[in-house]
Amino acid sequence: MPTATVGDIEIYYEIAGQGPRLLFIGGTGGDLRQKPGVLDGPLKGQFEVLVYDQRGLGRTTKPERDYEMREYGDDAAGLLEAVGWTAAHVVGVSFGGMVAQEMAIRHPARVKRLVLACTSSGGAGGASYPLHELAPLEPRARAVKQVSISDLASDDAWQRENPDAVKAMIDFAMQRQPPADDAEAVAGARRQLEARSRHDTWGRLGEIQSPTLVCGGQRDGIAPPENQEALAARILGARLELFDGGHMFLLQDRAAFPRIVEFLQES
Repeated sequence: MPTATVGDIEIYYEIAGQGPRLLFIGGTGGDLRQKPGVLDGPLKGQFEVLVYDQRGLGRTTKPERDYEMREYGDDAAGLLEAVGWTAAHVVGVSFGGMVAQEMAIRHPARVKRLVLACTSSGGAGGASYPLHELAPLEPRARAVKQVSISDLASDDAWQRENPDAVKAMIDFAMQRQPPADDAEAVAGARRQLEARSRHDTWGRLGEIQSPTLVCGGQRDGIAPPENQEALAARILGARLELFDGGHMFLLQDRAAFPRIVEFLQES
């Protein structure tokens, strides 16, 4: 099992593909055992892709203390060093986009080109939906709520007309929740959400030096379009592109991944 010692934790990671080096930072509750994953998608056809379980999740260490967003950014930079990568392109999705902001601010030399997808800066730039407030709900009710806010088009009428799509979305949301009988995993996931609730890079976004693409879904109720607009306006030279769909726009709009690949391949 490939692991790397980074600070006070052992990070589980995987590498696949060929081409320029790319670090992919996943979202809330991400666990590389969940399938399909990013290594099942199009990126590894164009890049050598490094993915990992973040602190508190999957097969990475789950320290029994509060986590801070700066630590997540340091973990990402430390993993690059541990696997022998001086720098890489970085794609951060949702919570991973928050981590990518911290990484780009705290470790600018490690980040070549930066993609921030369906994410938020916090602070005056707007926060993503407070998922930690859903913790008291039982798992299925929590998943149903996440589906309803993920794409603002998925109202009750739409859900009644598209039961198969709704089931797939709920199954995906359920998969990203820790097993209720695994106390360590439950605590790690909770600490991730608590760190997420404190995320605020707004006053430091001007320190990002990497060419940056900010992208999101036009109907996203978790990281709404106005948050993407604020991010792009705050990061020097950043581009903004909004796609058809909600928080899952990368799967909903076939134009999204090709556009990200095109941006990353620019010289």
